[in-house]
Order: sequence, then structure tokens, then C-alpha cells
Amino acid sequence: MSESVDLRQAESRPPATEPKGKEPLVGQGMFVLFVVLVACFTAWGVAADLTTPMVAGFKRIFEMSTFQASLVQLAYFGAYFLLAIPAAFINQKWGYKTGLLCGLGLAAIGAFGFYPASKIMTYEAFLVALFAMAAGCSILETSANPYVIALGPESTATRRLNFAQAFNPLGTNIGVLLAATLILPKLEDNPIDLSALSPEQLHTIRAGQLGAVMGPYLGLALVLVMIWMTIAFQKSPPIREEFADEGELSADQSIAKVLWSRKRYRFGVIAQFFNVAAQVCCWTYIIQYAQQAINGSLALGGYLLQISLLIFLASRFFMTWLIGRVRATKVLAALGFLAVLLCVFAMISPNMAGVVAVVAISFCLSLMFPTIYGVALQGLGPATKFGAAGLVMAIVGGAIMPLVQGILIDKTSAAFSFIVPAACFAVVALYAVYDLRAPGGSAVLASEA
Repeated sequence: MSESVDLRQAESRPPATEPKGKEPLVGQGMFVLFVVLVACFTAWGVAADLTTPMVAGFKRIFEMSTFQASLVQLAYFGAYFLLAIPAAFINQKWGYKTGLLCGLGLAAIGAFGFYPASKIMTYEAFLVALFAMAAGCSILETSANPYVIALGPESTATRRLNFAQAFNPLGTNIGVLLAATLILPKLEDNPIDLSALSPEQLHTIRAGQLGAVMGPYLGLALVLVMIWMTIAFQKSPPIREEFADEGELSADQSIAKVLWSRKRYRFGVIAQFFNVAAQVCCWTYIIQYAQQAINGSLALGGYLLQISLLIFLASRFFMTWLIGRVRATKVLAALGFLAVLLCVFAMISPNMAGVVAVVAISFCLSLMFPTIYGVALQGLGPATKFGAAGLVMAIVGGAIMPLVQGILIDKTSAAFSFIVPAACFAVVALYAVYDLRAPGGSAVLASEA
């Protein structure tokens, strides 16, 4: 889901401190490894948003409620929550390369798990495969960002990481495109009366539908294996654990104490929880919203999600330009409140205009994750590595709140259910306001508690 960007350098140093044209973007002999790491950013984007449309897909295949189908997101983002801290320990003890290989390997095993799941033909088997794949992506995401930073001069670290991050939304678009073209069209209502079929005939139809689900995941598994092999045989660069100005922990401090003492970090984790929750809610239930608002098909919903992600991708580059001229948290506050208004409009106008509003929410989403991530990590020093793991754990919001919205859809309507992301966006906007009003704004404070 994930687009965790370390903006500490960008927030705390003026642009002039990074020489342009003097230092290479990537260190000597590290170009191939950098390219493969960029592929990692794309790969977990594919995994996350290939999974998003599966809520509607599994609801159709297994004839479940929206709440039951939303367990897909619980399995995926719950794995992010459970594996973030173990990933931090792996990185601390054995290094980022080992963390990457562990993440890629586990994600590949999970993706390959869709083959036996399609033969077992139970919902629980698919959830197990999804959990394993997401667990690998959690380790991968926790390890990839600092590893990218290590692949060249410190002076170009921020540009190098932002360049790699730009390919994550490309992966999300590929994932939704695969779902919209290879999976969802094969899950449409069958003109045959399923109630009149024998158990054997129903089994055959369901096996074909699950086979459609399996194919793209097997392709993703093969890509992950190729990335794993390339990284395994590449030379590992020396790892720079922390930037020189981050200092050391004093004897009476612990990582947990440092993290808890920083209000900006604590509130940032909360804001990230609700940001990811809002993102997953909007992208997961755009299909159901279109079905109820304009009587759209599964395939149409998939294409609407694709348009949303293209807007998200274009907005990412626009926002990168904009925050070079306007303070990032000012833009974050404006986008947070705009997203609330779009959700409310979608609630009261369940028609084509409402669909446009839901699609437009992606314009607001593009800035949120990296800005919250960067502001929350400021001034953590040696606690940054575990602080980053805490922010990855906050991704569990994408597992919990879609369940709440799924219950509302079952009991009310898809339109009314958008009160859930509206509330989530309000929390994000309030975090931006907090940062703007706090002493020193986004500056690193000596004593914040």
C-alpha cells in the first residue's frame, strides 16, 4: 500500500544543501541493484491493488456478505501490522539485504499459494495465501526504503528515494488493470440459473472463477522470484544506519521511551492509521458504490478504480512540485478537508456525480502517506528505524475500517457507508492543523513532550 517516504532530509534542510549535477544519483556499481529495488516498489504496489478488487470478487464467488468479503483486507493489512516489528529486528541484526530477501521470498510463497487455494476452493485457503503474501510485502516495505538510501551518496538520498517511490503508484495501476481485465470480467453474473445447477455443475463454474483469480498471482510470484535472485547475487553496499546529525540515545533512554515522548510521532501514527484506512475504504468500495449508484458492472467498477489510481499517480507528481512552493502540511490540511467534502457529497448524491466525487478522492490521497510519514519521523534519531516500523504497523487501519464500512454497506447502502472514510480524512486534516499550530511547525523540537 504502501508509499512510505522518508522526508526528514527534505523537511529539515534547504534544497541548496543537495548539490545538483555534482554527485551521482546512484553509487558506482549499484545501478543494477537500484533498478531491481525500484521493481520492488512496483511489485508491492501490484500486490496491494490486485487484492483490492477481490473484495467484490470473492463476494460474488462465495456468495458472502460484504463484511465477510472484506476479510480480504483484514488478512492483507493485518499481516502488515504483525510483521513490521519483526522486520525491524531482521534489519537491525542481519541488514537490509536480508530483510529484502526474506520479504520477497515470503511474498512469493504467498502468491504461489493461490494455486493450491484454487484447488481447495475455500475462502479460508485464499485468506491464508493473501496473509503470507502481505507478510512478505510488509518486510519488503520496511526494508526497501533505507536500502535505497544506502545505494549512493547521502547528498542525493532524498531524490533517489523519491524517484523509487514514484514507481509504487505505477504498480497499483498495473494491479488494478490486471484485476479489471483478467479477473473481474470473468466473475460477472452468469446468465445460467445457478440455483438450478447440480453440485457438480456449480463446482465446475466456481473452479473456473477461482482459476481466473489464481493466474495473475502466479505471474506476480514468478516476478518476485526473479527479483529475489537478482538481489541475492548483487553486491551489497555498506549500510549507513543513521544520518550523522541524528545523535545517539542517552543511557537512560530507550527506543520505546523516545517514541512515546514525541507527540508529533504519536499523533502521526494515529493519522497514518486513519489515512490508510480511508484510502483502502475508498478504493475497495468504489466498485460497490458504482453498482448501487449507477447499476454498474464489476468490470466497470474495476475501470473506475483504474481511473482513480491514474489520478493518484498524476497527482503524486503534481503534489511533489506543489510542496516545493507551499508548506506540505498546509497542502495536507486542505486536501484532508476537501476529501471530507467529497465523501459527504458522495453520501448525499448516489448517482454519476457521486461516482465522480469518489474517483476524485484519489487526487487528495496522493500527498497524505509520505507527508504524514516524514513529519512523524522528524527528530527521532537512532529510534527512527523502529519509528518507521510503527508507521508501517499503522497500515493495519486498512484492515479494520473496511470491515466497519462493509457492515454499514450490508445494513444501509454503499453511499451512506462513505461516512467512514469521511471521518478518517477528518483525523488526517486535524493532524495537519496540529503540525501547523505546534511550536516550530515541522521543525525538529528539542523537547516535544
